Amino acid sequence: MELLPRSPGEFGSARYWDRFFRQRGQRPFEWYGAFPELCPVLHKYVRPRDKVLVVGCGNSELSEQMYDVGMCEDIVNIDISDAVIRQMQERSGSKRPKMSYLLMDVLQMDFPDAHFQVVLDKGTLDAVLTDEEEATLAKVDKMFAEISRVLQVGGRYFCVSLAQTHVLKKAVKYFSQEGWVVRVHQVAGSGDKQQFVLPVFVYVMTKFRKIPGSAPQILEICPEEQDKPMRVESVERLVAAVKDRQHYALLCSQLSKTPCGEQVSLDLCDKESGRPRYTLHVVDSPSVKPSRDNHFAIFIIPQGRETEWLFGMEEGRRQLATSAGFGRLVTVALHREQHYEGMAGIQAELSGKVMELAPPGLPARQQVPFLSVGGDIGVRTVRHRDTSPLSGEYVVEDVKGDGTCYFRRLVFLCNRNVVQSEARLLARTPLAGQKKRRKDKKKPGPAEPPAAIDKSYLCCEHHKAMVAGLCLLGGPDPVPALLAVLVVGLGGGSLPLFVHDYFSQARVAVVEIDPSMLEVATRWFGFSQGDRMRVHISDGLDYVAKLAAEGTILQSIPAQYDAIMFDVDSKDLTVGMSCPPPAFVEKPFLQKVKTILKPEGVFVLNLVCRDTQLKESVLATLREVFPLLYARCIEGEVNEILFCQPSPEGRQDPTELGARAQALEGALRQPGRPWDSSYVLADMLQAVKIL
Repeated sequence: MELLPRSPGEFGSARYWDRFFRQRGQRPFEWYGAFPELCPVLHKYVRPRDKVLVVGCGNSELSEQMYDVGMCEDIVNIDISDAVIRQMQERSGSKRPKMSYLLMDVLQMDFPDAHFQVVLDKGTLDAVLTDEEEATLAKVDKMFAEISRVLQVGGRYFCVSLAQTHVLKKAVKYFSQEGWVVRVHQVAGSGDKQQFVLPVFVYVMTKFRKIPGSAPQILEICPEEQDKPMRVESVERLVAAVKDRQHYALLCSQLSKTPCGEQVSLDLCDKESGRPRYTLHVVDSPSVKPSRDNHFAIFIIPQGRETEWLFGMEEGRRQLATSAGFGRLVTVALHREQHYEGMAGIQAELSGKVMELAPPGLPARQQVPFLSVGGDIGVRTVRHRDTSPLSGEYVVEDVKGDGTCYFRRLVFLCNRNVVQSEARLLARTPLAGQKKRRKDKKKPGPAEPPAAIDKSYLCCEHHKAMVAGLCLLGGPDPVPALLAVLVVGLGGGSLPLFVHDYFSQARVAVVEIDPSMLEVATRWFGFSQGDRMRVHISDGLDYVAKLAAEGTILQSIPAQYDAIMFDVDSKDLTVGMSCPPPAFVEKPFLQKVKTILKPEGVFVLNLVCRDTQLKESVLATLREVFPLLYARCIEGEVNEILFCQPSPEGRQDPTELGARAQALEGALRQPGRPWDSSYVLADMLQAVKIL
């Protein structure tokens, strides 16, 4: 039996609806949910004494159930289908004496002005507004004008809708321009009985007298999981908020039916501020054989560890899900702007929401475990937050790592999942004679002086590789007597600090474009300048070009540097290369770099490039300028460290590199000087390949 119309325009035809209800018979047809789902919203606003008009009533049981539960009794139902009106009159009959059914068109009603306190529309607007043709929009304007006419000031128009974009925009714009207050409620789903994948919404539009002039629009949205409405600034923002909820519903529907081939990510936002509170990644593991207890689990990533490879990269999360042994794992990252009440609080907050992401085949009433590292949510303390005109908003934060170690990090919030700089903190030790802190005393707060930085420890693997690249310098001595190093990109300063402290004769020049970073490095990362360490606030491109020009004009000036290191990030996130900016690897500029490098020197470049074609182009350009090129990939990261030398005569095989690395490490590991035992220079150069 075919009940659907041949074209959307038939939804406005009385003939179509007569045929529809004759064919359907007495079975109620509930557009967009039944009374139990709509009741919580209607109950907030409809009073027992209200006079209610239901437009396009069809054979829905909504009016009957509102009457039967005592929500209200003075209800008038209208429809353009004579067949359904006669059907409903027979069905209600004498059971509901105060409720009536009338054959009437919502576009031309016979009621006097201001006759009702409530107008209820369940799917009628969606049926009328099937397109945005001029004739259709004119019909909708007439419908809205009639509803406005018969509704009292202070009365409400309830429109139950799927909130298609053109429908929502039309309704909200029309009534908000008339000075009405518009609030959009999302209706709670009805579980397995839900007829639509998309969520159902109720527009609650309250009539006010139109104020001459430009009165502010009042637009609000009230999601299903909360009672308190959220104010939005514009129709566009309201439409976007509804779209977010529709996309989420589609995602949940998809995840409930089939395993996801690719990882799915989404943000859950704070109810008050609207800012992201949790970032979720849904990871399916087809290799895990399902059993009753391993279908589904939630993994809470400790605060501050969301940037680690295991949690922050797609391949890492896949490995985590497989090793955890669950068919579907949802990882949950906690945001630094939010406060959390421990693991139990997070579990209580997320339990209902994460079940909407459950995999197909999850047994009923299955208990879903919440997992974490060490059973806690980690520690994150924001020490400093500011905005730089060049780098944007950034934070300096202390986080607890794996075990008992704490780390200080610099993070640019434009790319919040990337740690810009990192340093290990030395544990606080009480001074001689100082009493041990009582357990019940307040813990140190952000206002206290920062803990000392462990300058002997390089947190970043790519920094370790860059330092190891100094083994490529020629000469009989593992540590050159006088070493001139240029570092472009300061960050927290750990790389130039390490070179300065462990190469006791090195003279280090650092170029940093952002003066804010010098202040951050000095105040929060233990960086300091001196006779052998100078920072130049300048664009690295300009600084190198100036040095190269001086050497060309004054030919008596020799090439200056034994080593040049580039560790500078790109602010343009649209390019497939985040380090360095593209201008730093263009051939004319690289030739200037070569000009200021000694013939036996080494140019070390931190390359972070996800675009394969772009990466091949960069490598080709480097080979044109530097005849000898080595590469060292950083395991588990996108970083690749390139060691470039101006002469092919300095080529060394892996055995020679290993021997030089051991000699250099022996020279740097002096008695009384701390050294990270996990840092083995030879290991850093083992995987080096010649390009």
